[in-house]
Amino acid sequence: MIREDFRFRNVCRNVVKRFYKQMDYNITDDDIFIVWQCKTLQNWKAMASTYISDGRYFEITYNGDKDELYLDAYRKEHNECIKFGE
Repeated sequence: MIREDFRFRNVCRNVVKRFYKQMDYNITDDDIFIVWQCKTLQNWKAMASTYISDGRYFEITYNGDKDELYLDAYRKEHNECIKFGE
């Protein structure tokens, strides 16, 4: 399990690097961090981000039935503080 875990993290980092390379932006593994990941049956999912200040957030999904990897890229659109008890 640990070996699969690290291998999937490396795949995620490579996919994010590929995304930025298409925009002529070179980043390294040290620029990318995995926020969360899980495995359910034969499927993997991870949330990743970077230290780059472009506000992007990535969702990487591996579909084990089809042996396919999906990348979704998001940008922060809105941030609001809502205080409770006031």
